[in-house]
Amino acid sequence: MIKDSTNSGTNKKLRTGYTTGTCAAAAAKAAALALFRGEKPPAVSVDLPGGGSARLPVRSLILNDGFARAAVIKDGGDDPDVTHGLEIWAAVYPASRGITVTGGTGVGRVTKPGLQVPVGEYAINPAPRRMITAEVQKVLPAGKGAKVVISVPGGAEVAKRTMNQRLGIVGGISILGTGGIVRPMSEDAYRRSLVPQIDVALAQGYRHLVLTPGRMGVKRAGEMGIPAECVVETSNFIGTMLEECAKRKVPGVIILGHLGKLVKLAGGIFHTHSKMADARREILAAHAALHGADYKLVRQIMELNTVDQSVELLRKNGLMKVFSSIAGAAEERCTLFCYHSMEVGTVIYSMAGEVVGCSRTARKIGGVMGWQIP
Repeated sequence: MIKDSTNSGTNKKLRTGYTTGTCAAAAAKAAALALFRGEKPPAVSVDLPGGGSARLPVRSLILNDGFARAAVIKDGGDDPDVTHGLEIWAAVYPASRGITVTGGTGVGRVTKPGLQVPVGEYAINPAPRRMITAEVQKVLPAGKGAKVVISVPGGAEVAKRTMNQRLGIVGGISILGTGGIVRPMSEDAYRRSLVPQIDVALAQGYRHLVLTPGRMGVKRAGEMGIPAECVVETSNFIGTMLEECAKRKVPGVIILGHLGKLVKLAGGIFHTHSKMADARREILAAHAALHGADYKLVRQIMELNTVDQSVELLRKNGLMKVFSSIAGAAEERCTLFCYHSMEVGTVIYSMAGEVVGCSRTARKIGGVMGWQIP
């Protein structure tokens, strides 16, 4: 049964859900029961990799001549999961021996190395494959085999709202889930979903990487001649992604991002969501004061609605060097954060796309790699 998960900071209970892997395993078991035993269960129970079991309702069950198909609705609980509500279908065919698991419409194919699934295969991760195989095995008559095809109507469209394209997974979603359960609002799970980008880039031979908080940075990197394959999106978890790069002995990275995010790094803030910490104006004001800004200008900075407004304000006052000062401070903080285990450079741009600050190490790495760092 699904258990409730408490949302820290409130008394509200958040409902957990099931991974696409759990749904695929349940659908496969239902189809196998129909094909090999003639049963049409309204729900099926499956064992979870993380322990325990789950009972999922069967949405559709069709017994055809020689094979069976079943669908289970992906229930993400109270997690903001883009796959919530999709139908996860499994078609089961008899085979002479063994159990093979493959994908169909709406399940992506892997096109880049570095993931858990080899290039060319459908993006059905090892844990879900084992789940599907184990549940079908429970139903198989002695001496029989089965072929299982997982498909997800609408999966290709939904995949556009995931990290799949950047990871080299094309044509659909991935069938995922190491524990079988989706825990609502899991920041840790989101962080983990970003890390495979690093492995994909390294597997393609890139040693120096570019970390950027979001899509705007990806676009800006392309304009600098930086290959898309070595650009890694970090969201707000810049510290986590630096740590993961250091673990993999990446020799150097450039952090490329908007002023509103990267100014926080200069203050030692490595989780850049505003709910964690927000000292953007204070950091800007401090660096402006260090470069000669008077009381009036410092006060103007402290009263800005957005940090992007500081670009024209400091330009008007002949203090654009403040942004290079911030880039240098951010570089220093990031290098210390990684215990000097790798080189870290920073490049800061405005909302208009103008590079306003660049650290020395960023220019050094860019020069070595042939990138057009302003």
